[in-house]
Amino acid sequence: MTRKILHVDMDAFFAQVEQRDFPHYRNKPLVVGSPDARGVVAAASYEARQFGIYSAMPSSTAKKKCPHLIFTPHRFDIYRAVSQQIHTIFSRYTDLIEPLSLDEAYLDVTATTQDGQYATEIAKSIQQDIYLELHLTSSVGVSYNKFLAKLASNMHKPFGITVITHKTATKILEQLPIEKFYGIGQQTAKKMHSLGIKIGLDLKQQSREALKLYFGKSGDYYYQCVRGEDNRPVDPIQETQSVSVENTFSKDIQTIEEIQKEVDILISTLLERLAQDPFHGKGIAIKIRFANFAVMTRSKTFSTVLPYEYTFIHHCFWELFNSIPKHPIRLIGITIQNPDPYYDQQFNLPF
Repeated sequence: MTRKILHVDMDAFFAQVEQRDFPHYRNKPLVVGSPDARGVVAAASYEARQFGIYSAMPSSTAKKKCPHLIFTPHRFDIYRAVSQQIHTIFSRYTDLIEPLSLDEAYLDVTATTQDGQYATEIAKSIQQDIYLELHLTSSVGVSYNKFLAKLASNMHKPFGITVITHKTATKILEQLPIEKFYGIGQQTAKKMHSLGIKIGLDLKQQSREALKLYFGKSGDYYYQCVRGEDNRPVDPIQETQSVSVENTFSKDIQTIEEIQKEVDILISTLLERLAQDPFHGKGIAIKIRFANFAVMTRSKTFSTVLPYEYTFIHHCFWELFNSIPKHPIRLIGITIQNPDPYYDQQFNLPF
């Protein structure tokens, strides 16, 4: 039986909630985040995106792009509450809901469509329920697997519904710029461009063996995704095992000042992600990739869950980093890991 999968993605969720709750923010370039030197944009309204501002961008950069940009502090308790309301709406249509974060989820509506409803009709109903009841817009991708549904949800934002069928998938994937494929990051895209792989058709012409040679284990994924293959089921039981951030630099860094600047941005981004994910870990790890591509990691585990505070994570990073040889650095990553299974379950919100 062909699955019917939806990927529901809220449009600029944090920023949209702020504009909904505070009318004086509406139709203005707004970001959720701190304007200070260490600040990072957690979410940008569509008005702000017109200036080239996006999430995870340093606040200092965002201000340069739009001097009259409005900054508002995050209200994660509100976002979580709204997220639960969205989850309640989802549950009217299916029990197979796989949350990815506060603002997006996969839904398997195969069983619902057996009653004669089309998946597109269900997508419209969910979208309308969210809009009429919560006054928020969402975009929905509809397809026969998770990869294509997620790809589709991003094709006509905001407030769009996009369907990718077996008949249309091949043409869409072959014409798609390689940067638009979910799971292909900036650095991988650069490597693909150097190999002459610029669109899906170029990727499709590569053999599985060649892709594994160039990209290791990820080669299998690239081989399958460009053919629209994804057999993963929607899994309503998703337990996060870690939350991490990392950045590959355009040029190697080495001085304490350069490292400190990048670490500040990474920690701010990590804290934003931790606030979105009801995950509580007892361990912290760092990853350093040097200019010669050698990788070193260091980790530390505590007896209780970590406090998600800038000062604490900053101290842990430098404690671990000081045991690593000092060479030019290509990449820095920070991970919170080792989930505590006994942590108070009231924090484990479903979506």
